[in-house]
Amino acid sequence: MGKALRPTRWLTLLYLLPGLAVYSFVVLVPILSAFRYSFYSWTGGPRRSFIGLDNYVEIMRDHVFWHSFLNNGLMTVYGLIGQVGLAFLFALFLLSRAVRFKALHRTISFFPSTLAPIIIAFLWTLIYNYNYGLLNEGLKLLGLERLAQSWLDLSGPIVLLVSIPLSWQNIGFYTLLMLAGLSAINKEVLEVAELDGATGFRKAWYVIIPLAKPTLMVASLLCIANNMRGFEHIYAMTGGGPGNASSVMALYAYDTSFLRFRYGYGSALAIAIMALTLLIILLSAFALQRKRSTDGGVS
Repeated sequence: MGKALRPTRWLTLLYLLPGLAVYSFVVLVPILSAFRYSFYSWTGGPRRSFIGLDNYVEIMRDHVFWHSFLNNGLMTVYGLIGQVGLAFLFALFLLSRAVRFKALHRTISFFPSTLAPIIIAFLWTLIYNYNYGLLNEGLKLLGLERLAQSWLDLSGPIVLLVSIPLSWQNIGFYTLLMLAGLSAINKEVLEVAELDGATGFRKAWYVIIPLAKPTLMVASLLCIANNMRGFEHIYAMTGGGPGNASSVMALYAYDTSFLRFRYGYGSALAIAIMALTLLIILLSAFALQRKRSTDGGVS
């Protein structure tokens, strides 16, 4: 066998150039443009006024933006519980020997992930509808008519209500991710744990979870990133209402730019959202990695 030929550095760069060009045009150029326009007062016309850091100073005093940021944080917490947490339980359930038709269960659970967020929002808007919604009809069948109400008009639990469809859509994806991670665990370790009396909850808590921590960490970071950039289903279901109760950062930046025509301030909001999201992800990754290292040292 002859020695395999390896491409030179210039040839490798040549192969990468098309992808880098597309990535730069689609991602880097818009980010740099938004950063540039964030220093201007601009309503979309040919004239722009340079105002320096005034847009960022306004963000610091913008109560609606920080309320939207808190809503994103709540959605992230609900997502970690309703998406990653439940997906882990479903994965354990699908790995059980008592479960049959596992391929069918995996296919059905993943199906919502293939639907567009707008379709998910439309379906759940129908479910929450006061007059003919599935939720209120179910309450009436159970004799709980007094609990029936216009769910999307409730300002208190509205963030939870709009987080449920997102969890329903993505739980299948995280279930498959968990299954991939759990399937890589050495079966002999689980068998030894069962011989030592670790079954059910004890086996999951003391054996499976520590061994599945890398998968749990990846799933958690993906979930955080996904919920911090949430936009489509909230835009379609509530538009940020009632009032600003369900507003999220991306929706607020969209309204500011394309409904109020404050493109300069909207660009500053976009940069702030990107910076906050990156900060949250980095802090979460550091905390999860540190906890994993600490647990590894203890064990």
